[in-house]
Amino acid sequence: DLAVKKTVFAQVEEFVTDTCILATNTSSLSVTEMAADLKHPERVVGFHFFNPVAVMPLVEIVRAAQTDDATLATAFATGKALKKSCVLVKDAPAFVVNRLLTRFMGEVTKSVDEGTDFHVADNALAPLGLPMTPFTLLQLVGPAVAYHVSGTMHEAYPDRFYISANLGNVVDAGKMAIWNWDTGNPQVDPEVAALFEQGDNPLTSEQVRQRAMDALAEEIQIMLDEGVVAEAQDIDLCMIMGAGWPFHLGGITPYLDRAGVSERVNGKRFLPAGAASLPSA
Repeated sequence: DLAVKKTVFAQVEEFVTDTCILATNTSSLSVTEMAADLKHPERVVGFHFFNPVAVMPLVEIVRAAQTDDATLATAFATGKALKKSCVLVKDAPAFVVNRLLTRFMGEVTKSVDEGTDFHVADNALAPLGLPMTPFTLLQLVGPAVAYHVSGTMHEAYPDRFYISANLGNVVDAGKMAIWNWDTGNPQVDPEVAALFEQGDNPLTSEQVRQRAMDALAEEIQIMLDEGVVAEAQDIDLCMIMGAGWPFHLGGITPYLDRAGVSERVNGKRFLPAGAASLPSA
């Protein structure tokens, strides 16, 4: 809730020194807007952890419009002291990892809304070797958080980010997951199934996978054009460290290059042929 964050920082600012850094963890809210009304907006920085924080090694360090160099340097030093891998990102909606995951999850959810079987949609990405399926990830993150982020992204980019009325129904009903695990195998919770109004245009797993990969390729190119990160390798590192993208695939951009998705969607590769997927240490 942006209003709550702004209020808290304004109150805190009255009691700390002028050089005290104010760091915020947020999935999608604007750090620049959060700092806009403060006396010292230059000391506000985004410090975005990933769930579960004790395990996930990434921190996205978000430079807001007025964040100064001293604040940024301190954020990186703090991240290093916490033994985290830190990547500098621009203050853009949902930054890197959540922006890509929200776009990806939106395509999977949209396919179910259109009529695709829950199991078909959820297992469509299985060939990639991701650590968990989209709807299992939804359970870990929490439907309410996922729906909030999708709303933020849809507001920012309505032509590309899908917001599911069915997922909104799930949140309103207080349901915490698509799957019921009582039998040891995931089965659609009957109460959740009753909340979904599906269309009559089911997709195959291959079609769901292509739609999701095409969306990721498009969004990554837009992010690079916008300068959200300095280069494609930053996105690769973020997705490996923050989203569990399989390390053996060498990063998401070289994978999309090898699969021909980059050229099909964007008309060009992310990396020159033969280029290393991630910078050497």
